[in-house]
Amino acid sequence: MSDELIITPIGGLGEIGKNMMALELGEDIIIVDCGVMFPEGDMLGIDLVLPDFAFLMAKADRIRGIVLTHGHEDHIGALPYFLRNVNVPIYGSDLTLGLVKVRLKEHKMLSVADLHQVEMGDRVQLGAFEVEFFSVNHSIPEGMGLVIRTPLGPVVHSGDFKFDYTPVQGRSADFAKLAELGGEGVFVLLADSTNADSPGFTPSERVVSEAFSEVFSEAAGRVIVVTFASLVSRVQQVVDAAVRHGRKVAVTGFSMEKNTDMAQELGYLKIPEGTLIKIDDIGKLADDKVTILATGSQGEPSAALARMAAGRHAHVSVRAGDTVVLSAHPIPGNEEMVGRIINRLFQRGANVITDQMLPVHVSGHAGQEEEKLLLAMTRPRYFVPIHGELRHLHMHARTAMEMGVPRDNVFVVENGYQLHFTAERGWVGERMPGGYVFVDGAGVGDIGPSVMRNRAALAEAGAVAVAVLMDRETGLVIGEPDLVSRGFIYLPEFGSVIDGARDVLMKDLEGARPLGRGAIANRVRAVLARYFHEQTGRNPVILPLVLTSPA
Repeated sequence: MSDELIITPIGGLGEIGKNMMALELGEDIIIVDCGVMFPEGDMLGIDLVLPDFAFLMAKADRIRGIVLTHGHEDHIGALPYFLRNVNVPIYGSDLTLGLVKVRLKEHKMLSVADLHQVEMGDRVQLGAFEVEFFSVNHSIPEGMGLVIRTPLGPVVHSGDFKFDYTPVQGRSADFAKLAELGGEGVFVLLADSTNADSPGFTPSERVVSEAFSEVFSEAAGRVIVVTFASLVSRVQQVVDAAVRHGRKVAVTGFSMEKNTDMAQELGYLKIPEGTLIKIDDIGKLADDKVTILATGSQGEPSAALARMAAGRHAHVSVRAGDTVVLSAHPIPGNEEMVGRIINRLFQRGANVITDQMLPVHVSGHAGQEEEKLLLAMTRPRYFVPIHGELRHLHMHARTAMEMGVPRDNVFVVENGYQLHFTAERGWVGERMPGGYVFVDGAGVGDIGPSVMRNRAALAEAGAVAVAVLMDRETGLVIGEPDLVSRGFIYLPEFGSVIDGARDVLMKDLEGARPLGRGAIANRVRAVLARYFHEQTGRNPVILPLVLTSPA
């Protein structure tokens, strides 16, 4: 067996989301997490972004298993797509696997998945790796850190973590295990960097319960709480606040409904009998007796909140007197969409409360002081900051060096760069080919950079489609070109521009020597691009269609 450990971040380094990492030792590979990223503002029409699995597919027979740190989408959401190509054992907590099952069922893949439930303290042998699971705190119950034992020493993967001494659900982080590992000697520490730019400690989840009590006490009408569907502990806090203030709870949003049902079945969500009502029954109650739990905290156009704000929801339309609580913080890149939704809610007369006004949301990630505490307890030989944008990784690296990790033993890398470790040294190797894999409707990976560039061009300046007829015998253009504009100019006001374009094109093509279909199309593009830029200062996409006359 090789004594060289290779760690390859496939997603999650240099970005927020699609967390996935491969560890390779000899002929054995294990994978930590398999998540998605939600599309950024310039990813037009894209539903989800996946890690690029390509280099792993060539080694699929060597993958011994996937271990999951927790059940958020950015850690489990890509599993249905990965499992289309390879079927390997998957290990996670009861709640994590419950959330995985919800996703796999949607993709009709539940029956083929090889799922294994583990508890804190369990150890699993996966080829040359032994993986031990220990408790960490996060914004979802059953968050796990990993001790991955190798012949070179233990590799510790923090998962998404913070240190919450008073968690509202679940147990505290396993400080005893972390201290024990520090005494044993941690070979490599891979630690969450999402809040590496936040001084101090991240507040406990308990402050959210106190904020909810304040909101519910002052709300005169309906309370609509919007959060992540997988944030089970936050859902419990909303239910508890509603019960204390004599309100019923209705749930809306596909993922929120499915996850709530699953969490109740597993015992992670406790809702007193008679508290939960159907969303179409809220009109039967007075507004001050209603609480609504909804999805859409990131401004997603198809989610429940966006539909409520636009008056397109089948059962709920936001109105004056409603209190809307955004119990989540915008993921970087989503701020603009969330801002638009907030403005629309205010326009409808709602009172909107965000985490900037009250602590209705706290982060699930460690601040700088918690990062220091983890480093102090584990005392790693090598340190790799993970899970965060590049600025987060660099700031976490700086913290590690302040805590005594030698500069040469701290590796800040982005996705694809392979980290090599032997007993003597560690170094950064070559970068594996990869990038974004886009999910658009039923298509996976069939949208590439050229398509995205075309979509951006269409969104920026619109398009003009041009149909011209070529004589099959002579190769000459005959008849009058037909032009159709979409997203370029408003025709009733600027119809003369289109008429002028038709005249210029006819004059240029009239009597021209036979050119062939390709040459005619290129000429149409060149003539119209020049004309439209001169007339409007814009550069629409020109789409020529050269037809041939019947024989």
